[in-house]
Amino acid sequence: MRKWVNGRLINGNSIDLGVCYYPEHWDRSLWAEDLERMLAAGLKTVRIAEFAWNLIEPEEGIFTYGFFDGFLELAQRKGMQVIFCTPTATPPAWLTDRYPEALNADREGNLIHHGSRRHYNYNSPVYQEFCRRIVEKSASHYGQHPAIVGWQLDNEFNCENSEFYSESDTDAFRTFLQGKYGTLEALNEAWGTVFWNQTYTDWLQVDVPRKTNTDSVNPHLQLDYFRFISDSVCRFAGRQAEIIRKYCKDTDFITTNGIFGNIDYQRMSRESLDVLMYDSYPNFAYCLDDYQENDLMKDRKWSRNLAEVRAVSPNFGIMEQQSGANGWNTRMEAPTPRPGQLTLWTFQSIAHGADFISYFRWRTCNFGTEMYWHGILDYSGRENRRLLEVTEVSHKVKAIQEIAGSVYGAKVGILKDYDNIWDCQTDRWHARVDGVSQKSLFTVLQRAHVPFDYVYLDRNFGKMEPEELKKYDVLFYPHAAILTEERMALLERYVAEGGKLVMGCRTGYKEESGKCVTSCLPGLAAGLTGTDIPEYSFVAPDDGKVMAEWDGQRMEAAVFNDLPVPAGENAEVLATYADSYYAGTPALIRNRVGKGEACYFGGAFALDTAELFVQKLGIGEPYAEVMEIPAGCELAVREKKGTKYLFVLNYGKDPAEIVLKTGLRELLAGEIRYGAQVLEPYGVRIYKIDI
Repeated sequence: MRKWVNGRLINGNSIDLGVCYYPEHWDRSLWAEDLERMLAAGLKTVRIAEFAWNLIEPEEGIFTYGFFDGFLELAQRKGMQVIFCTPTATPPAWLTDRYPEALNADREGNLIHHGSRRHYNYNSPVYQEFCRRIVEKSASHYGQHPAIVGWQLDNEFNCENSEFYSESDTDAFRTFLQGKYGTLEALNEAWGTVFWNQTYTDWLQVDVPRKTNTDSVNPHLQLDYFRFISDSVCRFAGRQAEIIRKYCKDTDFITTNGIFGNIDYQRMSRESLDVLMYDSYPNFAYCLDDYQENDLMKDRKWSRNLAEVRAVSPNFGIMEQQSGANGWNTRMEAPTPRPGQLTLWTFQSIAHGADFISYFRWRTCNFGTEMYWHGILDYSGRENRRLLEVTEVSHKVKAIQEIAGSVYGAKVGILKDYDNIWDCQTDRWHARVDGVSQKSLFTVLQRAHVPFDYVYLDRNFGKMEPEELKKYDVLFYPHAAILTEERMALLERYVAEGGKLVMGCRTGYKEESGKCVTSCLPGLAAGLTGTDIPEYSFVAPDDGKVMAEWDGQRMEAAVFNDLPVPAGENAEVLATYADSYYAGTPALIRNRVGKGEACYFGGAFALDTAELFVQKLGIGEPYAEVMEIPAGCELAVREKKGTKYLFVLNYGKDPAEIVLKTGLRELLAGEIRYGAQVLEPYGVRIYKIDI
């Protein structure tokens, strides 16, 4: 991956604000005034052009540059920086009408019609050529423009739809599989096609997943299909990035805005990006059609997504930050952010590592599908509460510039890999346990104020160095159904050198192909965890909750129960089941290996279970000696050169009290604070600790 130099954004020296702007939506007479008002509000960068193909190529082979020439000249004159986008997310009507093979198709092979966005497929040779040409024309013409500071590839890869079923995809899928397996014999073996007489005798018989009699597709084919989609996206992005690099300035970064399904962002980052950006919409928590009153996290759960972005780019940007009510004319009705929420959500992003925040959008569009997706300004463009709040945020950001370039500080990690993420999409058994555990672990770590990272074992093509894991005192790898020898070697070394690893039920029961192993469970994890699993079962519906007991404390063994027995002289039983026909048998086994330990729990991690693990592992409230924080507030930590910055974020409608146990400088106020402190509703405080 190229490293851009001396960039003007996300450079380790500043935290900056910007806004998404659509000059094509507004009369030219408004442009200068809009830019001046943005700058007055502290917004110094605009993103443009992601849906503007026709303004550069209005007809096939005819290119015009005057529209964006005019806007860029104005931006330069006003002192506004620009992120320029490739417009490939919305191929124009003249293209899809003349070349319908560029369109995506549904699972039954019916073409998706023009009229929305992201209606193309990545693998159409025709579309790839048109994309190559529009990117080449745009980058060669605008690449050296002094107002441009960065380039965005496409817009929201795989948003709306992360599956592709065109004829071009079928052709490309076959090529992908030929490259992976070489022969049909190898493919048939990997996919177990002898089952239900699915054996292939010609590559032309292999198709992308289609509707079947039972609507069930070979799960091993489906798993490889998700890998293929990711490969398609990464190569599509790579082709664009390669072109842009030929023409852009060395100081310009290349990015895209995520995160969406069926994409290996680790790979995309290595191959194509200088930094990843995210589109953060915490207001989705309050959408009227799917609001969950009992959800403990609500808008706070967007910190989970920010942690995912941080796993790719320790310092990242927000390309679209919530600034108004969100909704299309067809769905996603949501309220206007309450006073203070816009500030809260901005600092939620910064707390997790964002050094650039771009609000979506400046003016609310008064036409089209997103006419209810509000920006900072409403349709009239008049001054309003949200603009005043953004202006106040810009002043607050000026007070915390020293935080720029600092990275999130965590001693706890949750391990992930794309094999298991995609397997959860093909395997309902896997998805059931993983969904419960991922939600519970996030919720409990948040409420216990434990900063944590998602740690992807896919980094460097699965060859992460052991030193990258050493900084974590505890790692959770909840339900790694698919294990590889490489990953296990890494984890064995981590544990032997003093780490603590926690695994849950349904670990190690699959090969990379998605086939179940024929060795004794938990497969490759057996030696490290010191366990043997002769029997297992879903929790029977008439059993209710199956509980386990650990040192006299009860916890739920949710969804599915492995019945592990200790194997090896260093393995010991820490907890036993208290219910069902296996009451009294082991539920949790700890195995000491070298200086560390590995634990195997036979269930999924319900809320009370995750809470007990946090307590027993001694990782809860790591900053208790510094401050007391109520569960309703998030604690996030950024670190740089021996200094820690503690963000305390109040997500509640009511004031919250925290207690500082030592004098700390609060950066937003610029004062030393001590004792009881009241955070207003949606309030933010940032405390500085020099180590």
